[in-house]
This record gives sequence, structure tokens and C-alpha cells, in this order.
Amino acid sequence: MDLDTWTRFLGLCTLINGALLAFWALLLKLAPDLLYRTQKSWVDLPRQTVLTMLYGFLAVYKIFFMMLNLVPLVAMLIL
Repeated sequence: MDLDTWTRFLGLCTLINGALLAFWALLLKLAPDLLYRTQKSWVDLPRQTVLTMLYGFLAVYKIFFMMLNLVPLVAMLIL
């Protein structure tokens, strides 16, 4: 595969993962009760614990998004 193909692939991955990250952040900000009720059927934890865990997972996802999608894409675009 050539550089142009990899750049388009990383661009598409960045777009999809960025949209997922934005959707998750908006859902956590605008509808925390919906997220809690959804997760309550899986685990029986207090509301604050569930929301703290979801926020932590969001932070980890953002770090992986930047390390595995955004930084490689910028490097490919610089090349």
C-alpha cells in the first residue's frame, strides 16, 4: 500500500472515531440519567460510580484516539 492509501485510511478512521468520541461526550453531558439507567441493568453500582467510570473510559478513549488516529494522520499529512 502506498502513502496516499494509508493517509486516506487514517483520515477515515480519525473521522469515525472522532464522531464516536463526540457522540459519547455529548451523551455523557446531556443524558447522564439515560446512561446510568442503561448501565444499571448490567451492574448494580451507585449512580456516581457509574458516571465516574464512564468519564474515565471516555478519557482513556480520547488518549487512544489521539495516539492511534490523530497523531499518525498528522504525521502522514506532513510527509
